[in-house]
Amino acid sequence: MTPPSRLLRSALFVPAANARALEKSRTLRPDALIFDLEDSAAPGEKAKAREALRTHLSGLGAAPGGPLRIVRINALSSAEGTEDLLAARACGVDAILLPKVESAETLREAAEALDQTDAPRTLAIWAMIETPFGLLEVSSIARQGRSLRLEALVVGPNDIALATGIRPGPERTEMLPWLMQVKLAASAHGLLAIDGVYADFRDAEGFARECAAGRRMGYDGKTLIHPAQVEAANAAFSPSAAEIAEARAIVAAFAQPDAQGRGVVSLDGRMVERLHLEGATRLLAALEQGGTQAG
Repeated sequence: MTPPSRLLRSALFVPAANARALEKSRTLRPDALIFDLEDSAAPGEKAKAREALRTHLSGLGAAPGGPLRIVRINALSSAEGTEDLLAARACGVDAILLPKVESAETLREAAEALDQTDAPRTLAIWAMIETPFGLLEVSSIARQGRSLRLEALVVGPNDIALATGIRPGPERTEMLPWLMQVKLAASAHGLLAIDGVYADFRDAEGFARECAAGRRMGYDGKTLIHPAQVEAANAAFSPSAAEIAEARAIVAAFAQPDAQGRGVVSLDGRMVERLHLEGATRLLAALEQGGTQAG
């Protein structure tokens, strides 16, 4: 199984309860817009936020090459969750983000609800991993999820810190084992892994450091809380010019007539295996689909 062939470097949360934020999102170009009906909407304004989002999304035309449109719904076990899911399905979004996923059963419930509405298979599910139980069960969630529309695991570091009582420092050392656990599960089962938000949007240097750390850990991108973070996230999680050149060279090397059927070829004095060809092909496909330039 392979991850989706599209770059997801920046996923910006947009509070659906905020009319100004919804309008502003029309002009923004992160890789994904996550319209939020959960944390950013108070209990008394959730229904209003859902209707505002329905109106907003219904007024948008198709946007080929534009940001993915994702809706974070309330938990399906809550009074609002089912209504959120049905509204998102009706608006033709690209994915539904489930909060606080702690077992594959939550994914199954959402997938069955979508199947009952004849939702296209292209409508994906993203899962927030943001609780102790979610971290403990992330391998099972990822393993079962690919047959249940699951496309991405999204870390919720603030909720994890609150639930566990840890106090992460600037380098998030205290959280690294859990971050790598999520990344490992995603890689094992062909899912995207999206790092969590950096709350101080005025701290550009700190944000850049955290993005760089996320990239080193192998994360595909980062969720964001402010439009000012989009450019830095895109730069941090974009493949470099050298990485793109290497990918093209690997594809070209395996395309040579004498390389047909071979598992290993020589490239610039080193041996390159066919597994590297798979990664190079995936990277170039993502660039072509997203129209992304080197970072």
